[in-house]
Amino acid sequence: MSPHHNARAQQQNSRLLVTGTVLFYLVAALAMVMANKWVLQSTSVPLFFLFTQLMIAVVLFLVSHAFGLVHIPLSVDGQLIRGLAATVGLNVVGLSFSNFTLKYVDASFYQVARGLLLPFTVATSCLVLHTRPSLRILLSCSVVTLGFFIGVFLDAIPISPLGITFGVTSSAITAVHSVVIKKSLEVVHGSAMHLSWYTNLFSAVLMIPLVVVAGEVPGIMELFFGEAAAVFPAEGGLSPLSTFVWGSLITGSLGFLMSLASVLSIKVTSPITHMISSAVRGVAASLLGMWLFNEILSGGRVSSIAVILGGSIYYTWVKHVESQTPRSDSNATKYERVPLEDVEAGSGAPVKPE
Repeated sequence: MSPHHNARAQQQNSRLLVTGTVLFYLVAALAMVMANKWVLQSTSVPLFFLFTQLMIAVVLFLVSHAFGLVHIPLSVDGQLIRGLAATVGLNVVGLSFSNFTLKYVDASFYQVARGLLLPFTVATSCLVLHTRPSLRILLSCSVVTLGFFIGVFLDAIPISPLGITFGVTSSAITAVHSVVIKKSLEVVHGSAMHLSWYTNLFSAVLMIPLVVVAGEVPGIMELFFGEAAAVFPAEGGLSPLSTFVWGSLITGSLGFLMSLASVLSIKVTSPITHMISSAVRGVAASLLGMWLFNEILSGGRVSSIAVILGGSIYYTWVKHVESQTPRSDSNATKYERVPLEDVEAGSGAPVKPE
């Protein structure tokens, strides 16, 4: 077989790998959001729901390790816990607020509620990493911010102020998390897989006291032992317990798979690929929300999503151009990429490093 033929075959395999990775993330992320919304609209224990998602991911990690599919460290010491404390804390709070956001807003509005993620990420990089954003970067963030305000103030559909508050807060926490995680990678010797494993494990442990403090224990008892536990409710359909169990299994498994795929995604995909996928996913999520949950897509909501996506795509293009022609200031292009799985709810996966 000629070298030219081998090179062409390798290029084709590489394209298939990128396509497969992006399609998996697209389908998994959509399923994650819709399954989360399906459960959260019928449960009164959102933090316990997040705990079950994390525990399922932990169990799947251990099973995969036992069968030799992945290799994860099983030792824990005080130095490791201290080194990952900030990442785990931000992960728990960020995921919790993301779930609360999805509980109080429509699935089709979720992207708008967390629309300030990009501006917060650039601002955090500026403050913490001492970067100096270019005028085009600032323009893209301004467009995204405008899209957020269009969705919040010009949408004809009533919006939950609490849901917006959770969305803005979770976006800010995610932005800080994207910076902190770089230091956390040093604790696990640069292994994204090990970081994902420890983040899921420690986050699940931390969720236990939070569930108690949040007063969800009575709701958990009602879910498993009250009328909600009926397998076949009188009105037909799935019971709250059945919905909770199936939703936990689906989202917990997807979170685990996305943790594994994130390692591959770091190597085979680019920020532009991510942003294009994000744009497709945003539109698909809105359409699915309208179809599955009978949500209404108003002109204000559609305009908001379009402006946010336009600003995000412009930001990605600017970053690509700046990376090709770096300026004399070495910090000028050192911005955090907005990771694909970070715009989803309930995925136990950490932020992907650059």
